[in-house]
Amino acid sequence: MPRVSYFYGIAIYLYYREHQPPHFHAIYGDDEVVVAIDSLAVLTGRLPGRALGLVMEWASLRQDDLRQAWQQVVAQEPIEAIEPLA
Repeated sequence: MPRVSYFYGIAIYLYYREHQPPHFHAIYGDDEVVVAIDSLAVLTGRLPGRALGLVMEWASLRQDDLRQAWQQVVAQEPIEAIEPLA
């Protein structure tokens, strides 16, 4: 499970052999959400409000990078790291 970014205690993962729609996993402590890359909608799970806000801010800034990373996952290629939220 490739971790593609990490910031403020939040780990962002993209998994190989995943299902559609294109999405990423954000994990903070024991909490996890799955977020659609195109719409940035939460598909499943929950995070504390502040952590979810940081994830959404990061994802909106890195949406093109996330789309590219998803294509790498689909092609079973190594995924490059995505810049964290500064």
